[in-house]
This record gives sequence, C-alpha cells and structure tokens, in this order.
Amino acid sequence: MLVVGGFAFSVLSVAVHRFLPVPVTFLMVQRLAEGKGYHHEWVPLSRISDNLKVSVIAAEDAKFCTHYGFDMTAIEKAQRSNARGKKVRGGSTISQQTAKNAFLWPQRSYVRKGVEAYYTLLIETLWSKKRIMEVYLNSAEWGPGIYGAEAASQYWFGKSASELTRSEASRLAAILPSPLKWKAANSGKYVKRRSGKISANAGLVKREGIGTCVLD
Repeated sequence: MLVVGGFAFSVLSVAVHRFLPVPVTFLMVQRLAEGKGYHHEWVPLSRISDNLKVSVIAAEDAKFCTHYGFDMTAIEKAQRSNARGKKVRGGSTISQQTAKNAFLWPQRSYVRKGVEAYYTLLIETLWSKKRIMEVYLNSAEWGPGIYGAEAASQYWFGKSASELTRSEASRLAAILPSPLKWKAANSGKYVKRRSGKISANAGLVKREGIGTCVLD
C-alpha cells in the first residue's frame, strides 16, 4: 500500500509541476535553517536570456537536447575517474539535477541516487525539455540564499535574467558546482578561466544548434 501511495504521489507531483512553479525545495529549507536566507523569484523561460540557457548546456550537459535523462558516456567517464582515485567528477545531466533540486533532499546516498533516477524518468516522460530547463534555471542555487536565474542575475549583476550578456551568463554557469564558494562577479582566476571556456563552448552550442530544444 505504501509503495502504491508513493508511486501515485510521485506521478501526481511531477504532473502538477508540469504547469505550476516549484516554490520551495528541500535545499532551500536546509539553507534557510543554516541562516543563509531566501531570495527566489520564479520567471518563465521566455524571460531568461538565451545566453544563460546555452551556457548551462555548455557547462553542465552538452547532450541535454538529445538524451532521455541520462548521459551514459559521462557517467562511465565519471566512474573511471573516481575508480582511479582522481578528482571526483559528476555525470549528472540537467534532467537529473532538476529531479534532485525539485523533488529530493540534497545529501548524497545510493538511495537518493536511485530515487533521483526514477524522478528523472518521470520528468523526461511528462515534461518537455523546455519545462525541464525552466524548472532547473528557477531552482538552482547561485549563492548564499540565492535561488533561480532571476534572483541570481539581480544579486550578482543588478539586472534581470532576460538581460544577461554572454559573459555574465557564462560566469553564472561557471559557479554552479560550488555556488557558496565561488563568485560570479569579482571572480577569482579559476572562475574567470572556467567561464571563458564555457563562453567559447556556448558559442559552439548556438552555432551547431545543440541547444535548439530550449531556445526562443
């Protein structure tokens, strides 16, 4: 009975958020309890600069428009890298990150990864790629108590997410892995180098039509 109830709840929650915003996430609640604050303004994908969309694709998931939730090549590379004891690499797609951010708790565990895979399949089945990107860009953490592209744009650059330049978008994409450690404005050398590579790759994403599934 619990399994059936859990299945029904998960399907219903994903179906509802195909249309309604995700107002709060587990991570937001956790950070609020840690005293980080809460700054979040949901905006439709059409009010987020295409520069940011292609930048996050370039930085996080180059195959976003063509995969069905999982990038097996990236996962295998991450596993090989981790097995050799080198720097831990993630293999999570934007779809997986969206499933985690919107519906699950942030702590890593095999249980959470399993549930994450299940929710990834659900959102890939019930949502469009544009909706997945919309939820991702509105729920991502971009600083202490800063969530979503609009709040991030206002916090780091004093402008709307619709006005982000290619350089500003690449810097926001650059800090996604460590938003409490790195800064999108007045950045250190590492973030500047990383954002430069992302900006170049974002240009390729546009030219090659890699991000057409989310562009206006």
